[in-house]
Amino acid sequence: MGTRDRIIDAAEQAIHEYGIAGATTKRIAKQAACSEALLYKHFAGKEELFLAVLLERMPALAPALTRLRLAVGQGDLAANLVEFTGKALEFYTRAAAVAGGVLGDPPLMAGFRSMLAKHDLGPHLPIQALAEILRAEQQGGRIAPGIDPGAAASLLMGACFHRATLTHFVDLPDDDATWAASIVETLFRR
Repeated sequence: MGTRDRIIDAAEQAIHEYGIAGATTKRIAKQAACSEALLYKHFAGKEELFLAVLLERMPALAPALTRLRLAVGQGDLAANLVEFTGKALEFYTRAAAVAGGVLGDPPLMAGFRSMLAKHDLGPHLPIQALAEILRAEQQGGRIAPGIDPGAAASLLMGACFHRATLTHFVDLPDDDATWAASIVETLFRR
């Protein structure tokens, strides 16, 4: 494993053990068995390092969106959407420690927001991608014409984010697969 990967792994571990505030560069460097200076050879700052944790260590939404995009007009649409919903839920559940910590630290959030804007990244992009996929399915007649694809994408992703947040506080009564199927059925009932 290369130094950069070791640093990202150490940052992820530190975030999960100590939270964002406790995931100091000193602690991360110690866990990665390197100097703090070496962290900055690979990452411009904590914001960039935390973004790497999100993009490289969390279950990614991009492959799930790609599978959904490739399945437009093919197979069982509800099953495809349920599978994607499960992946989105998994992503938001794992990303909660990073996202919550960044939101709770205004200076870190400002730096993170600036970095996202600079690189044209952000949490809005998977919603836009899902909306495009839903629009294509709608044009193919597989989603009712009265459904707003942008609103449906926002509702689906928002529901996943909400459920992921809830799972950190309470045990939910139904399993994730049953919940995902219910959400898809409710949003895309014909």
